[in-house]
Amino acid sequence: MWKNFASNMLTILIVALVAVAGLIGWGQSQYVSEGPLEDSICLQVPRGGSMTRVANDLAEQGAIGSATIYRLGAEYSGRSPNLKAGSFLIEPGASMAEIVETVTGDGRSTCGTQVVYLVGVAQQELRVRKLNTEEQTFETVAEFDPTDEGVEIPEVYTEVLEEAGTEFAVSIAEGVTSWQIVNAINAWDLFEGEVAAVPDEGALAPDSYEVRPGANRAEFLDGLKNAQNQRLANAWDNRAADAPVQTPEEALILASIIEKETALAKERPMVASVFANRLRQGIKLQTDPTVIYGITEGKGILGRGLRRSELRAETPWNTYVIPGLPPTPIANPGKESIEAALNPAESEFIFFVADGTGGHAFAKTLEEHNANVARWREIEAERANQ
Repeated sequence: MWKNFASNMLTILIVALVAVAGLIGWGQSQYVSEGPLEDSICLQVPRGGSMTRVANDLAEQGAIGSATIYRLGAEYSGRSPNLKAGSFLIEPGASMAEIVETVTGDGRSTCGTQVVYLVGVAQQELRVRKLNTEEQTFETVAEFDPTDEGVEIPEVYTEVLEEAGTEFAVSIAEGVTSWQIVNAINAWDLFEGEVAAVPDEGALAPDSYEVRPGANRAEFLDGLKNAQNQRLANAWDNRAADAPVQTPEEALILASIIEKETALAKERPMVASVFANRLRQGIKLQTDPTVIYGITEGKGILGRGLRRSELRAETPWNTYVIPGLPPTPIANPGKESIEAALNPAESEFIFFVADGTGGHAFAKTLEEHNANVARWREIEAERANQ
């Protein structure tokens, strides 16, 4: 009797295992097979959302056949922890596996509406962008400068403020000053709260930041400070043994000068090498952006060329007059400029001047430099006559 019982139990176990294996195989097939979605949808994944909530949302919109299979597949593949907030275009027939890959990828929104505030060195622009579904790229449908007095607000902007799924971001260019950043966010009524004081120059990290309506201005600036502190600390820990500065604060000052001297990322280590060589040899830095900062103190744009009297005037930032570095940064440098300041290229160059291509011509001697300057003057003259 016990033999029959054991035999029956073994048979039942085998059948159960086969059934489970079949169920798993069926689930895997469903996970990778073409989905039921007939028309594309814009899936909204909120900040702090979960894969379970996403699965239920997809099931309600008819994008997947089973929320359970979707969730288990995401967990089994190890991608659930990588869920990103954003707006994601889900194509017709997308499989569960493809959808999971979309919502756990780089987090770049591919549908919906974006409002992006561009804070630049020379201007600010508030752009409303919507997805061009044919090319699957965002295109600007309206833009205006909220810092202008009497600006006419585009109707599309007021509409998208209440539109579900609209994303907001502030994109801060490298080389802007702290005053410019504060002035810009004070002008955007998406933010709330007061800024007690303009943060120290160089203390804010240029980058793109997602924001939500009602974001506190002071807290937003604190986030930028923390990001810049982390960048500076990381670069300082990985500095060259012969870095031309003695402290992280000096590194930030030098990085800000490098940032203002070149917009080309590939040039920054070479520009840094010129300043490093000058500092080591006790040669004055003689850089125009520091003189300009001594005039404007970072509040607005000079809007004209420097006068000879200004190049000779004694200010704490006039590196034609003072030795070494100025007392503070002259802008907020980006990550690459900070790294260049602490890891300059190796060169013997101590001069550079614009070369007409957006870059610079470097020189080891004054004679070479004067020849480069003469070529630049010719280029300027040709452009003026065009």
